[in-house]
Amino acid sequence: MSTAMRAVDRLCFAWSAVSGQRLRSGLTVLGIAVGILAVVLLTAVGEGVRRFVLGEFTQFGTNIVGVQPGKNTTFGMSGATISSVRPLTVDDAAALTRVPAVTAVVPVIQGNAEVESGARARRTTVFGVGADMPAVWRMTVASGSFLPDDGFTNARPFVVLGQRMYRELYGDDNALGERVRIGNDRFRVIGVMASKGQMLGFDLDDTVFIPVGRATEMFDREGVMEIDVTYAEDEPSAQVVRDIERLLLARHGQVDFTLITQDKMLDVLGDILDILTAGVAAIGAISLVVGAFGIATIMTIAVSERTAEVGLLRALGARRSDILRIFLVESAVLGAAGGAVGVAVALALVGAARTLVPGLPLAVLWPFVGGALVVSIVIGIGAGLLPAARAARLDPVEALRAE
Repeated sequence: MSTAMRAVDRLCFAWSAVSGQRLRSGLTVLGIAVGILAVVLLTAVGEGVRRFVLGEFTQFGTNIVGVQPGKNTTFGMSGATISSVRPLTVDDAAALTRVPAVTAVVPVIQGNAEVESGARARRTTVFGVGADMPAVWRMTVASGSFLPDDGFTNARPFVVLGQRMYRELYGDDNALGERVRIGNDRFRVIGVMASKGQMLGFDLDDTVFIPVGRATEMFDREGVMEIDVTYAEDEPSAQVVRDIERLLLARHGQVDFTLITQDKMLDVLGDILDILTAGVAAIGAISLVVGAFGIATIMTIAVSERTAEVGLLRALGARRSDILRIFLVESAVLGAAGGAVGVAVALALVGAARTLVPGLPLAVLWPFVGGALVVSIVIGIGAGLLPAARAARLDPVEALRAE
């Protein structure tokens, strides 16, 4: 009998043993399938969340530096930070335009006010920004134009509407040239922004944009909340940060500001999300361990029940290695079947979730899927190793007497 034929015989023998105990084999396969299902689903959720959050952070680009008032030691928005000795001002923003490699500077003030046009009124977020805002925030104008470059202080009373704000006030009518009242001031509409969507739950379409100088007066602020700076993509961020810090230090006399680079935030965020993905995969791996114990238990029972069968095989000339391989193939078949069922069900659930809830962040990690299948086979072989070794060590004569 050839080696190839004997390998086929071992596979057929293992399959007949598995199919002969359908209920027991099915429960064993179910244990592995649940583990693989958990791994694939949890990693899909983890990777989906990862991509969603990274997409939210990178929609403004990665070559951006946020300058915030106050000396902070942690990342995060510091719009409420007002404890700095000297606030950031529009003059600081103007000075930053002279920093080498800087391509655009946008001072930002954020407030809330009622916007009225005719009989319609809506309370919304008002952004006081500079003319470079579309380039820095990667937004585009759908109609008209954005705020002109009048400088940061003596700006004309112009306003640009977010896409949702435009729809709420004017529907499909032309808004260009119309007058709106924001708070107690009147502004002329000169543009409408294209839809940008949401960032971390904040609707950038339900906003209006006015010159930062006007916003300073409207909200009675001494300084700005933040200054966003973009720089040339081929320029090292560390050098740009040093240049910005040197200029502001010369102007303020002390470090009473915080510089936040987008790439640094993304590095930290990426590390956190990598840990999250690994964590959810580890949770799913617990189910695989349970499945492995199930296979080990079933194989131990199978060896006990088939002792006479092992003795007969040995009497017919089967070697210890053949007995070992028969039981290892059997456990590998159980593991592979469980892995295949788990992956199939997981992919079906992901597909159904995407269809029913299109906005749900799910992303299948195909390397994890392939790895899960390999792991299921390895777990099957590993769990069946001790029972198979026990079967291979059985004495043929004693095994035949067990009949």
